[in-house]
Amino acid sequence: MAIVNEEFAKKFKMGNDVVGKFMGDGDNDSLNIQIVGLVRNVKYSQVKDSVPPVYYSAWRQDPRAGSLYYYVRSSQAPEQTLGTLRSTMKSIDPNLPVEELKTMPQQVRENVFLDRMISILSSAFALLATLLAGIGLYGVLSYSVAQRTREIGVRMALGADGARVRRLVMRQVMWMLLIGGVIGVVAAVGLGRAARSLLFQLEAHDPGSMAIAVVLLACVALAAGFIPARRAALVDPMHALRYD
Repeated sequence: MAIVNEEFAKKFKMGNDVVGKFMGDGDNDSLNIQIVGLVRNVKYSQVKDSVPPVYYSAWRQDPRAGSLYYYVRSSQAPEQTLGTLRSTMKSIDPNLPVEELKTMPQQVRENVFLDRMISILSSAFALLATLLAGIGLYGVLSYSVAQRTREIGVRMALGADGARVRRLVMRQVMWMLLIGGVIGVVAAVGLGRAARSLLFQLEAHDPGSMAIAVVLLACVALAAGFIPARRAALVDPMHALRYD
């Protein structure tokens, strides 16, 4: 007797009414195993892989079984359940080894360890890139303010106050932020589609994450541009007019 999953019934075109039909185990051409149940699809060994066609049979029917894996559902805490399992199996057969006891969340974490490591490295590189972008933007704006020192002095000599000069510099920041933001969002969407097939449960189009990233980068850009803008607003017009 055997129980099959939905993918098994779909692959062999059995429909939903599979109970009572017969199948073989592949060792011979005879259909000597009766299907007694149909279960929903569940992940088999890899959480990223698609569900394969699977049938389940009693272990006493398979003389080739060298080891068995059991899944236990309990209302107790995981640590208490693991201890209970050891004592229960010891009372049944002291010579029967019990190994690799773990919870389902732990098993999933181990299964996607490489994906988690890639995610952590990607986050670290993203933070480093954000820091370098902020430093680079600060350097570019500082250089731009230095190059426009004479122009700023002329503007202030003609009546422009510090607030207007700050707006002048911050307007340049906003244009750079707008152009870079559009390019970054388009690139993020394209790279997200490529990375979706590599990482577990990664969504290529997450509006919330993109919005947070845009706001964060905007804050970094505005913070990087504030110091040069403030420095430009404090320029002495007479010194600026003599600046070479």
